[in-house]
Amino acid sequence: MTQLMQTDQILMAFFGGLLPLGALAFFLGRSKAVRVREEGVHMHSQPDQYAWFAVFSTALPAVVLGLLASLAFLVIGQMLPAPMVLTIALAVGAGGMWWGLNAIRPEFRARDFNEASVRWALLLASLVSIITTFGILLSIVFEAVRFFQMESFWYFITGTEWSPGAAFLEGAGRAAEDASDARFGAVPLFVGTFMITAIAMLVAVPIGLLAAIYMSEYAPEKVRTLAKPVLEVLAGIPTVVYGFFAAITVAPMIVTAAESIGLEASFNNALASGVVMGIMIIPFISSLSDDVISSVPSAMRQGSLALGTTRAETIRFVVVPAALPGIISATLLGVSRALGETMIVVMAAGLRPNLSWNPLEDMTTVTVRIVDALTGDQAFESAETLSAFALGLVLFAVTLSLNFVSVIMIKRFREKYRSSNL
Repeated sequence: MTQLMQTDQILMAFFGGLLPLGALAFFLGRSKAVRVREEGVHMHSQPDQYAWFAVFSTALPAVVLGLLASLAFLVIGQMLPAPMVLTIALAVGAGGMWWGLNAIRPEFRARDFNEASVRWALLLASLVSIITTFGILLSIVFEAVRFFQMESFWYFITGTEWSPGAAFLEGAGRAAEDASDARFGAVPLFVGTFMITAIAMLVAVPIGLLAAIYMSEYAPEKVRTLAKPVLEVLAGIPTVVYGFFAAITVAPMIVTAAESIGLEASFNNALASGVVMGIMIIPFISSLSDDVISSVPSAMRQGSLALGTTRAETIRFVVVPAALPGIISATLLGVSRALGETMIVVMAAGLRPNLSWNPLEDMTTVTVRIVDALTGDQAFESAETLSAFALGLVLFAVTLSLNFVSVIMIKRFREKYRSSNL
């Protein structure tokens, strides 16, 4: 807590000194540019552009120095004296302001410099997701490799039994005789994951897409204004509440319905968690599909109606094909949301790795096993704990493959739609 307060104080002092310095650079740079222009000298850029150049020349060196100090702390492991870093950073900022003010001349291209700075800033922002993705991948790969050095990779991806047993004792150096009987076949986990995800999408995609078509094509403005926010409220409900709803309400209803037709169902079953998960995903698909369908040009609808088609035929043959790439993207977002869900599965489907195609039985998913493996008092060096990283790596590969497939499908649908319009 003390270190956190000290960090907050350092940041407040840094920006508290840098902001007035940047404001001073802005006004001094602008006043100098205005003064030179009033003398009748033609200047390449506008006064505000010279002012922003002075701000950049002040802030960038100070921020870069602060980042280098933070990087040095991460590498060395010892924090540099905060007063010294603050003093040097603000002094460098003042030096940058002096250099920026001296650089303001009629021939200086401040506009080009500002545009290049903004372009580089946008490039760095776009690289954040790429760098984060590689960071996540590397953090998983190294630990997954350690797991595959202990267990067979082939059995991991093809084995049908997941029973860690006493594997955690082996990592702690207290292996019992049955520790070697641990089995890490991930097929039951991925079967449960894909089955629950498929059930969720069978619920979410039709309802969400039909709701989006109604709100964008049929609903009056008053109904749309009221219905869309109410539907999106579902997205803000915590998943633990959905878990309670699945375990207490939906699961008993499924058991009762199954018994009424002579089937046996467990109170922890995949169908309950899949249905409730689908209800949770409906707002994602509905809201995104509604925005995509609403963005289809009205001229396309009017042209279709002018040719004599009905409103339903226009939606089916014109509006939905035009919005299909966006609908696929919304569906993929829903699939990713379902693959990563944990709480509903824990509360409604159970924790047992069960290789079964019967949705009325209990089963679990990859994310649930990851949480279970990384919680508790088992040793980190054990195969059971490291199996979480192997599961995460495979799940990452599956999600990445879905993304590639969706990109290819979207590209093909766009080409097909464009060629049909020619």
